[in-house]
Amino acid sequence: MMPFTPDVLLVDDNPADTDLTADVLRRHGCGGRIRAVADGVEAIAFLRGQGKYARDPRPHLMILDLNMPRKDGRAVLAAVRADPVLKRIPVVIFTTSLAPQDIARCYELGASCYVNKPGNLAEFVAAVTGIGDFWLGCACLPPREP
Repeated sequence: MMPFTPDVLLVDDNPADTDLTADVLRRHGCGGRIRAVADGVEAIAFLRGQGKYARDPRPHLMILDLNMPRKDGRAVLAAVRADPVLKRIPVVIFTTSLAPQDIARCYELGASCYVNKPGNLAEFVAAVTGIGDFWLGCACLPPREP
């Protein structure tokens, strides 16, 4: 039996954060595909396999920033949780916001977890390593829909 290699979708409008997150996940054992989109509109199109994303498989895990142009992370999370096919994808909120109302709202909307995105490199790497260790190393992710 082939080992399970989960695919990850990163949704963040900061290319430096996306690149660093992907690099850390790869260095810590993510053997699946890591795809990135820069806003919520693209995230929904990717998840629904629309347009240029028609051939991309649905990810096993999504790491989602909150503050993005066009459609923010809260709206993406709400759309994902309202969709019967997408709602089973674990969604990790990874954002700079520590506002109690953001944390509470994300859990109300069905976030799988909420992780603060630190401002310094060492803490950022530690946070992404923790996400990877748990979600890609310990947690059992749901299989894709056929």
